[in-house]
Parts: sequence; C-alpha cells; structure tokens
Amino acid sequence: MLQHYLLLIYRNFKKHKSSFFINLIGLTAGLTCTLLISLWVTDEVNMDKFHVNGTHLYQVMENEQIASGVNTTDQTSGILGETLLAEMPEVEDAVTASPQYWIAQSKLLTKTNNSIKADGIFAGKNFFQIFSYPLVSGNAREVLKEKNSIAISAQMAMKLFHTTDVLGKEIVWENADMETENHALISGVFKTMPSTSSKQVDFIVSIDLIMGPSSPFSEWSNRGPNTFILLKNNVSVDIFNAKIKGFMKLKGQNLRELFIRPYADGYLYDKYENGKQTGGRIEYVKLFSLIAIFILVIACVNFMNLATARASVRMKEVGIKKVMGASRGSLIMQFMAESLLLVYLSLFFSLLCVELLLPLFNEITGKHLLLEFGWKLALILIGITTLTGLFSGSYPALYLSGFNPAAALKGKITHSAGELWTRKGLVIFQFTLSVILIVAVLVVYKQIEFVQHGYPGYKRDNVLYIEPEGKLKNNAGTFINALKKIPGVINASSMNKRFIGDLKSTVGDFSWEGRDPKQAIAFQHAGINSGLIETMGMEMIDGRTFSDNFGSDSTKVIFNEAGIKIMGLKNPIGKVFNLWGKDLQIIGIVRNVHFESMHEVVKPMFFLFDAEHTNRIMVRIKAGTEKETIAALQSIYKDFNAGTNFEYRFLDQDFQEQYVSEKRVSLLSRYFASLAIIISCLGLFGLASFTTQRKLKEIGIRKVLGASEWRIVYSLSKDFIKPVLIAILIGLPLSYVLTKQWLDTFAYRIDLQVWYFAGAGFTALFISWITVCTQAIKASLKNPVQCLRDE
Repeated sequence: MLQHYLLLIYRNFKKHKSSFFINLIGLTAGLTCTLLISLWVTDEVNMDKFHVNGTHLYQVMENEQIASGVNTTDQTSGILGETLLAEMPEVEDAVTASPQYWIAQSKLLTKTNNSIKADGIFAGKNFFQIFSYPLVSGNAREVLKEKNSIAISAQMAMKLFHTTDVLGKEIVWENADMETENHALISGVFKTMPSTSSKQVDFIVSIDLIMGPSSPFSEWSNRGPNTFILLKNNVSVDIFNAKIKGFMKLKGQNLRELFIRPYADGYLYDKYENGKQTGGRIEYVKLFSLIAIFILVIACVNFMNLATARASVRMKEVGIKKVMGASRGSLIMQFMAESLLLVYLSLFFSLLCVELLLPLFNEITGKHLLLEFGWKLALILIGITTLTGLFSGSYPALYLSGFNPAAALKGKITHSAGELWTRKGLVIFQFTLSVILIVAVLVVYKQIEFVQHGYPGYKRDNVLYIEPEGKLKNNAGTFINALKKIPGVINASSMNKRFIGDLKSTVGDFSWEGRDPKQAIAFQHAGINSGLIETMGMEMIDGRTFSDNFGSDSTKVIFNEAGIKIMGLKNPIGKVFNLWGKDLQIIGIVRNVHFESMHEVVKPMFFLFDAEHTNRIMVRIKAGTEKETIAALQSIYKDFNAGTNFEYRFLDQDFQEQYVSEKRVSLLSRYFASLAIIISCLGLFGLASFTTQRKLKEIGIRKVLGASEWRIVYSLSKDFIKPVLIAILIGLPLSYVLTKQWLDTFAYRIDLQVWYFAGAGFTALFISWITVCTQAIKASLKNPVQCLRDE
C-alpha cells in the first residue's frame, strides 16, 4: 500500500510540475526562514540558563521614587549583598560585582611587555561558587580572596603567556577610570565564557580593591555595584520580595525599595517603566517568532490554494477510487501523505540552505549559531515539518476526498460560493501579512534613519577619543595643549567618563533655593575640562562654559535644560547649588544632549569642572585631514608617553553601537518581508497560471467575438486583484497599531506618515498586479485558433 501511495504521489508531482515546484520553492523558503529564526530564538531564550544554581539565582533590583515616577535600576549599595546574607535567613549566599562597563576596555600587561585590550569586572570572593564559570586552574573558594588577586580566561592566558599554566604569575592591568596601574597575581584561570552567557569578560579582579570603610560604595546613600543572591530551597519569591521591600528604609533610604528578579530573566526582560516590567529583548524574540510563523503559513496557504484550485483535474481520480471501494479515510491518508512527503522533501533542501546561509545569518545577528544535529534539533525539525505538512495538507485532503463519485466522474463538480471565498480568503490572509511586513520595514527603516541622523545635541562627526595610560594618566593638560597646535585639530578637551552611555546618577545630598524637600530627583553628572563643550559642539543657551580665563571654576556648575526645568528655577545664572555640602555657583545652561540612546528621555544633568581627573581626551579633527592628523597625534602621543601603544576610537562608533539591535531588526525584517512577498506572489502566479489555462477556450471565443487584449487582461486579473485590495484594507490598520506599539519603545520617534501606508498598499497591489498580468497578457496574445483547436 505504501509503495502504491508513493507511486501515485510521484506520478502526480511529475504530471503537475509547475505546482510541484511552486510549492517546493515556497515551503523550502518558509522552512529555511523558520529554522534560522528557531536557532536564533533558542539561543536567546537559553541565555544565562546554564548556571547550576540557576533556579535559585536572583539579582537584587531597586525601585526609586523620583519626581517623574519610579526609576528601576540594577545598581545597589556595595554592602547590600553581605548585609542581606547576614540579616535574611532565606539567603544562602550573596556576591557583589561591578557592571561590565566599569572596567571595560582595560589593558593587561606582562613582564615581557605583552599587552592586550581586555574587558573585566570587579567581583566578590565567592563569585565562582555562585556562577557556573568552570575553572581550568585555581580553587573557586580562594580565587578572589586576596585583594591583589586576578582570574583570567583561558583564551587570555594563551594570548599573554601561550599557556594556561600561569598561577602565581604577575600581571599588570590598568583602566582609564583607575588612578594608578594595578599589579596582581593570577590566582585562577577560567574557561572562556560560553556564547549563552550575557557576561563576556576576559578577567575578574577582587572587588575589595574598590570597597572598604572609606569607599563611597560602602555607604547606603550611594549605589553602583550589582548584587546577586542565592535563595534557599522552598523560599517563596513573592514572600521574600514583600519582606525586603522596605529594607532600605531601615538604612535611612526612604525612597528606595528592593525586589529580586531571576538572574536568567535579566537578559530578555530588562525594560521597566514606572516600576513595572514592560519587556526588553523578549519583544524581538516574539516579533521574529511571529514573522517565522507568518512566512511558513504563507507557504502553506500556497499549497492549499493550488491543491484546491486543481480539484477539477483530480476529480476523476477521486471518483474512480471511490467507485472501486476506496474509503474517504484512505483518500485523506493519500493526500496527507502527498503533503507530508512534499514538506519533508522541502526540509531536505531547507537544511542545505540553512547550512549555506548560516555564516551570513551569524554576521547579521552577531551570534555564533551552529546547526548541530542532536535529539533536540531532531525533535524541533520533526515537529515543525510534521505540523507544516498536516496544516497545509488538511484542507485539500478533506476537500478533495469529499467529492461525490458520480458527479466527479461526470465532471460536474460545482464550486460553491463558500469554497471560492475560502480560496480568496487564503489569498487575503497571505497579502494581509505581506502588507503588515512592508509597513513594518518602512517604519523600522525610517526610525533607524531618524535616530542615526537626528541631531543628538552635539556634533559627533570627526571626533575621536583617547584613553591615556602611563605618564599621561591624570596629567593630560600639557598633552591637550600640544594637540591643539596640530594643523588638523580643530579643538581638544577631556572628560572623566565615556561620552556615550557611561554617565552615573546621584540622588544624594544636594539643594537649592526653593527646593521642595519631599521632591526626589536623580541627576546625571560628569566631570569635564575647559573646552569640552566647545569641542563637542554642544550649544549654550544661557551663561558661559568652563574657561581658563576666569581662574578656577572648581566652585562652578553647569546644568542642562532638563535639570533647570525640574529644579523649577527662574533666572538660574548666579544662583547657588549645594552639592555634597559644597556651594557651587550656576554659571551656564547647555541645551539637552543625548548621552544615551533615543530609547531614553534626556535626564536632568550637571557638569562639574574636574580637569585633574578627566581621563578621556576628546579630539575634533578637520574633515579630509584624518590620515595626516592621526599620524601627528600618534607622534605627539609617543613623545609624551614613550613605550605605550597609541590607541584611539571614533565617537561615531560608540554612537552606532547603541542601535545595533535596531539595525539588525531593520535588516532582517527587510529580508523576511521580501521573502514573504515573493512566496505570496508565487502562489498568486500559480493560481493565475492555472486559471488562465482553464479559461483558454473562453478567451478564444471572446477574441473571435471581437474582445480586445486589454479587455481580456482586465477580465482575467480583476478576480485576483480584489482579494489583494481587501488584504490592503485589512492590513493597513493592523500595521498602524503594531508599528505604533514598537515606536512607543523610543522616547524620541518619528511620526507615522500617511505615505508609509499608502506606499505599502501600492507596493503590494503593484507586485500582485504584475504577477497576475504576466499570465493574463500571455493568454490574451494567444491565437484564438490555438485556444479553440480541441473543439
């Protein structure tokens, strides 16, 4: 019986080659897209799930009441972890670690002067007991016990020493934020962190270096480090959250509340609004999962439409089989087997496509995905493929097997209005999804263009920055003056943080005349040198900048517009702002600047004059002179800092990195939207081709009776264009709702323009019209004698 079914399926595929190849191409494309997205989604949802203690591992978070609502942060007091461990019996263990950006872009050096750029973190002594980063050498309990200890990755050990047998060897590490270089002894070597870890660091040093009685992080009023805890078995998270909610009030911090979230949730669910979790990267996981389903459904719809459209060709086959005693169940099995065989054949070709496209897909997504065959992947493949086969084959199988044998043998099967509308409904569904994807591509592209080319409040072009080391650290004034003399340098200055995404906030001790004592405000702040505002092209709207012409400006402060607005000051120039017990005079107001991505609103901020500790030198160079100016910069750098490497980075690189996820979404959505449209048009092409073939005699008669070619084209194409028009009318409102929700994740965004939707509708209509008309025009140009030859 199986052999008989396979023979029938082979003959049917061979007889109807065009339908076979259209379905094969569509299903292969759909499965390829689904498999690629499945690999990406699996990698995303498995992020940070490998830790042995994962089910009990939590990160402590803070909700802080501020003037604009509730601000949620993962930064806590540096002594919170040890205090929770001592005072909360539910806590089994706790560790404090720094955010990854604190000592990112550090430099590791050996006695042989072998130096490498590396990313690191500070961490408590029990870090390797709580997190599952296996050690190649060293004891997990002892690795970070000493203040001068350091653990490095196996990969970093090979780069520095060409071996992993490095315990006890001395290493020097330095970072622009550290005042001096640090000598440490290697106490452990850990395996290179897996790609499914959100933490990707090359070295870990003891957090005791920055903690202690005199450390600002040892005060409850300050925060910065991250706190991670292990809960004991059978501890209720809800009850524990209720217990620690008011913990900070006991420490004198009345506006801060604690809660915990599973550590593994931090990667996908990292967005909070007004104290509530509202999404994060999980939104992209959901988005691309839906796109994969949409594209696969579009391919399945093609199969359904073409199979039911060709019902008249196969009705006699069904009639004869029923007369010979075949049950409806056996016919359903035959047609389902036909569908499943085609889908599994498509799976074979899609696996080849995935293998070929995976390097490009990895480049686009920034992943290291592999098509590794195992039982998990096998289950995913079998599940997706079988469901696709059953879904695409179910309607045609039920439809074809339901023919009356007598009517089928006479060729008198009539198509009810319901059947015709079902087929049209499938076309409407296909093109509705296509229209939504077209609008989404346009909106995402325009929003990314807006954030990349919009004015962020400073001029980022042709600005590079240097993080000095050695002799230049904390002594860059003379060096900056020398840089200004280079012909290609327009201006140069310095600041104490990276310009983009590295600003800290304070809710500490500050006041001004007329302040409401109950009002909670968080201010971002940065220490800058004179000339920084001019170098970056920032705009002063009142007052002056820091300048060497006015003597020492160490008792002066400059605010941004958002800061002055939230303080409620009128005529603020000359007024006093008391910060940490010190009176500062407000001398200027700078226009709001986006130091973060445009997902975030511009926050209240002040600038302090702190030339002594500004360790990032910003240099604006003249356009067109980059090569010779950078060469001159390098020469002067070598003169001032002999024996060190000159390294620089353009500010625009940092700016673009803020929108890596959005750019990936934009690029992938373009590919997938194009694929969806192509698959939809393949199905429409197949339907138009088959319908035109069936109407050849009608076309011949119409031409004999004097109908023009364009009249025939119109009569053939109108039935296919109507469903597309309906799809456009349905798809445009849906696309408006979906794209508006996505845009709402940006604090600064484009307005949805009418032409986005009109353009998407026109594109879908034009492509479908071209697809149908190619077949209609071809049929209208046929000689009527050829059309009527069989009569």
